[in-house]
Amino acid sequence: MSKIYILHENDDWTVHLTNRLEELKLPYETWHLDKGMVDLTAEPPEGVFYNRMSASSHTRDHRFAPELAGGVLSWLEMHNRTVFNGSQALQLEISKINQYTALEKNGIKTPKTIGAVGRDQIIEAAKKIGESSFITKHNRAGKGLGVQLFHSIDALETYVNSPEFEEPVDGITLIQQYIQSPEPFITRAEFVGGKLIYVVKVDTSEGFELCPADACRIGDAFCPVGEEEESPPMFEIMEERMDTEQIARYENFLKNSGIDVAGIEFIRDIDGEIYTYDVNTNTNYNSEAEEKADTYGMLELARFLGNALEKERLT
Repeated sequence: MSKIYILHENDDWTVHLTNRLEELKLPYETWHLDKGMVDLTAEPPEGVFYNRMSASSHTRDHRFAPELAGGVLSWLEMHNRTVFNGSQALQLEISKINQYTALEKNGIKTPKTIGAVGRDQIIEAAKKIGESSFITKHNRAGKGLGVQLFHSIDALETYVNSPEFEEPVDGITLIQQYIQSPEPFITRAEFVGGKLIYVVKVDTSEGFELCPADACRIGDAFCPVGEEEESPPMFEIMEERMDTEQIARYENFLKNSGIDVAGIEFIRDIDGEIYTYDVNTNTNYNSEAEEKADTYGMLELARFLGNALEKERLT
């Protein structure tokens, strides 16, 4: 019997989805890809496959999980299996450079960013970007690794040449424009099946620990926003929706990028200009915010996968 297959490397982030699949009595199997094989001499099982591989896997000692997942996705796609968040989505998940180029290609503004390999090149990139304040971050992001705010080239040079400098797992450090927001929050738009399900306001007054998962209090910690006054709760689902034109741009970007499920984060500067700075294809949801709003991302995702499985069985 065909079933739903979940490709991942973090049980803590996946159990919320499997609980919903069990609630809906949907058959499933999880493939934990921290280690394993890709047997190109065999055919994959029948079913639908959902990839939620994380860019931060190396922080959990799963250094090569994304590479293994990439091989598995290519194998599945070669055999024309139904795959959600496939190989194209994975390439955006593990590279901010890929994310920003894809966003800009689809008419979505991102902060000015320069990627650099080598400590001297990082300094040169900061000089070239021409900003009085800027942020460093890792190209393959996760848990805020490499995220530092600088107000001078001298301060960056001291950091880069010190033992505190964090070497990126893929070698690429990003220098990025610092976006000053008039209010201490960013906005995250959640999409399932390529369609918006809700918008959540994320308070940043106490820092940049923005991972919404219940098992995570330090996630993709980068956010190009200033430190301002406290404004709890940290996660709050907004009743008002985004501008319809912005929704359309995001949905078009997801379609063109082979992404079915994602959280997209953006911020407004003091002039009201919107900058989109993160696409998380391994999206998680905050239970407290969802209970208050009575809307549930993992339930929507489980229903989406269940409908896809039913369609697969009928063809």
